[in-house]
Amino acid sequence: MNIQLFSKNALVGGATQGIGAGIAIELAKCGANVTVMSRSEAKLQNFTDSLPIVHPDQKHEYLVADFSDFESYKTLITEYFNSHTIDILVNNTNGPEPGLAMEKNVDDYQKAFDLLFKTVCETTLRALPHMIKQNNGRIINVSSLSVKEPINNLALSNSVRSAVMAWAKTLSNEVAQYNVTVNNVLTGYFDTERIKNLISHEAQQTHRSADEIKKARENKIPMKRLGRPEEYGHLVAFLASDYSSYLTGANIPLDGGLNNTY
Repeated sequence: MNIQLFSKNALVGGATQGIGAGIAIELAKCGANVTVMSRSEAKLQNFTDSLPIVHPDQKHEYLVADFSDFESYKTLITEYFNSHTIDILVNNTNGPEPGLAMEKNVDDYQKAFDLLFKTVCETTLRALPHMIKQNNGRIINVSSLSVKEPINNLALSNSVRSAVMAWAKTLSNEVAQYNVTVNNVLTGYFDTERIKNLISHEAQQTHRSADEIKKARENKIPMKRLGRPEEYGHLVAFLASDYSSYLTGANIPLDGGLNNTY
C-alpha cells in the first residue's frame, strides 16, 4: 500500500510535539501540503521548517493559534478559511487540566467545552463547504479511550470528549453522501509530553514515583509499551487517503490492545 496525498491540503492542530507532530510528519511524508497550528510561533517555525518535502510543489505553513481562547481562535480560523481550503482536517488540541469530578466547577467544564468541543466544531464547519463542493474530504478527530471507559482523574476530558464523539457520529451520517468521512481515533497511552504531565500529576497526588506509575500503565497494555507518535501518524495517513473512502463514523482504538482489556 503506497499512500499518496499529493496536492492535498491538510490542517493539523496541536502539531509541534507529541501526537500532533507525529501526524503532521507522516502526512508530509505522503506528499500533503501541511499547515500546522499551535500557540508558540518559535516552535511552529522550527517544526514547519523540519517537515519533509517529497515533491517540488509541496509547501508547508503554520498558523499561530491558542485553542484555550475560543473567541480569538474563532476570529483566527474564520480569517484562515476566507483565503484557504483544506482536504484533510485533523482536530487535535491540548487536553484540559486533570482532576476529579468533585474538584471541578461549572466554569471548569465550560472552559473544557470551549477547548475540546467548540474549537473542533468551529473548525470543522469552516472546512466542510469546500469538502462538500468537491465531493471529497477527510475529518479526523484525535480523541481518547476515555469515551469508552472514563479514566480516573480526567473528569473534564472524559465528559467533553464523549460529546465530541456523539457529534462526530451525527455529522458523519449527514456528510457521507458527499464522500466526506468523519472518524475518531481513540487514543491510548503514547510517549508524549501530555502523558508525562499526567503521570507527574498522579505521582504528586499518590506519593508514588513517576517511574512506578509509568511502569504500571505499560503493564496494563498487552504490548507492554507506550505508543510512538509516528505510529499514530501512520493510522491518520491511512484515514486521510483514498484507501479509507468507505470508512466513516468509526471510533478506532489505537492503544496496543488496551481497549480489549477493559
